[in-house]
Amino acid sequence: MPYAMVVIPTYNESENLAGLVRSILALPAGIDVLVVDDGSPDGTGDIADQLAAETSRVHVLHRTKKEGIGPAYVAGFQYALRQGVERILQMDADLSHNPQDLPRLLAASENADLVLGSRYKGWVRVLDWSVRRLMLSLGASAYVKMILGMPIADPTGGFKCFRRRVLESIDLDHIASKGYSFQIEMNYRSWKKGFQVVEIPIVFTERLRGGSKITKNIIYEALYILWRIRFQAAYDRKYVRPEPLPVAAELSKTAASRE
Repeated sequence: MPYAMVVIPTYNESENLAGLVRSILALPAGIDVLVVDDGSPDGTGDIADQLAAETSRVHVLHRTKKEGIGPAYVAGFQYALRQGVERILQMDADLSHNPQDLPRLLAASENADLVLGSRYKGWVRVLDWSVRRLMLSLGASAYVKMILGMPIADPTGGFKCFRRRVLESIDLDHIASKGYSFQIEMNYRSWKKGFQVVEIPIVFTERLRGGSKITKNIIYEALYILWRIRFQAAYDRKYVRPEPLPVAAELSKTAASRE
């Protein structure tokens, strides 16, 4: 079974998927890829199947319709957990996240439960965005921090690495968010449970091909669902502090056993 797997939701990403997957497979880290396609009419699912036919390191989940990024990630996480994967990563399919950063997230997860690739940790590192879009994103981050109190500089980003135990502790079937507020909800649930969350700086690049999936409805959902997340967490008795991470000696022993 793979030690690490990156979950990539897709909808009409035929121009980007093959190049992204091949870049990940070329990494020395040996990360498997799971493509979760929501019935893309442009043939993205067929491309994913062709890649899977070339190597057992590519896995594909076909969903019949577009239901939002939240349900797609939930399906991908559940698949990875069933496969016994220890580190579950996630990233966008539009090449805005650099595959070369995946080993950095994986390495940081040796000392953290959830690692976030952060556009705003310490400084702003976003390329080719308009000022309006950057201000919207920074404003959303400030709004999230005000409502939820999370000490996270970039709570809306989608480049992450989870330890298995984090996803096992969350009731994935009852995640409320369908759109990009899913990123916020997963961060908040992990943080409220007492898991160690760290951010590492990344450079985010605007997509070159294909169209953005962000709509007004997604933005509206993110605005109101924060309150639901906050009040749900306040009355959820399942939020308990996890056992501490293994000490460095145990980590070294675990790493050696994988070699």
